[in-house]
Amino acid sequence: MGKFKAFLKRKNIVISGKRYGIDALSAMAQGLFCSLLIGTIIKTLGQQLGVQFLIDIGQYAFEMAGPAMAVAIGYALKADPMVLFSLVGVGWAANAEGGAGGPLAVLIIAIIAAECGKAVSKETKVDILVTPAVTVLVGVALAKLIAPPIGTAASAFGQLIMMATELQPFWMGIAVSVLVGIALTLPISSAAICAALSLTGLAGGAAVAGCCAQMVGFAVMSFKENRWGGLVSQGLGTSMLQMGNIVKNPRIWIAPTLASAITGPIATCVFHLEMSGAAVSSGMGTCGLVGQIGVYTGWLSDIEAGTKAAITAFDWIGLVLICFVLPAILSSLFGLIERKLGWIKDGDLKL
Repeated sequence: MGKFKAFLKRKNIVISGKRYGIDALSAMAQGLFCSLLIGTIIKTLGQQLGVQFLIDIGQYAFEMAGPAMAVAIGYALKADPMVLFSLVGVGWAANAEGGAGGPLAVLIIAIIAAECGKAVSKETKVDILVTPAVTVLVGVALAKLIAPPIGTAASAFGQLIMMATELQPFWMGIAVSVLVGIALTLPISSAAICAALSLTGLAGGAAVAGCCAQMVGFAVMSFKENRWGGLVSQGLGTSMLQMGNIVKNPRIWIAPTLASAITGPIATCVFHLEMSGAAVSSGMGTCGLVGQIGVYTGWLSDIEAGTKAAITAFDWIGLVLICFVLPAILSSLFGLIERKLGWIKDGDLKL
């Protein structure tokens, strides 16, 4: 056992929840953003401007989601170059075989393939053959064997959440908004979770609401301490910046979480806010305005498909209220009450 542990240490193979559940998952979300998400945005821009060149660029980036996720995961696992490059084919296969639940299949399979590749890397004189062969064979074989059931299970669970939200929009609106919003602020990836579960529709709209409540909520609540820099870095960046402060004083998390519990059901029951765009956008909130762009591209897709007549003023009002106005007002109000109660003190939200 001692020799095996020493081997794992020498190969930098760390079997832990943090390495696989936080580092790899967060990297996967970045890979998704740099391929599927940015590709969708560029393609939509090209469609709106009537520029075929942009449409083509966006489509190419969109189709590289699997390889981008796998390479990002390998990078997070500190894979050697030969392993990292070999993950391109693994990611493509896992995403293709996984179907709607492809991102989850890529996460699991890329981790196993990367660790197997790392285990044999530089152990033989023909490393240039052995390392990519092991990585690709393990990864693609697993993609053929387990990606379809993983994808089916992830998609089914996502469908269950979406069906439950359709049937119980109020209670599920609260649950999805709060849970996905919390995931966004935690050092895990809400975007990757939404992508893995293919979370769209009303449930996707609730997820957007929850993420926006956290990001805009913390940005506005902490304006006294962090001013404009903090407003931008949290409101358009990530509320994860507050995790250190949350550990010191968990009560600062109450205000934006309560705000998400209110905006979630308003999104589902009043404005019927849906994410018809890429599922990864459901977990992005106001980060680079990706959540809002996802909703907008979804509207355009629905119009093109004939399921939506036009984008109305009510649609825009709902989007602005859910994503910006209500999170700011509610979080400020709850934050003020917490300050009056002494639960939040000056400096507790300082970045």
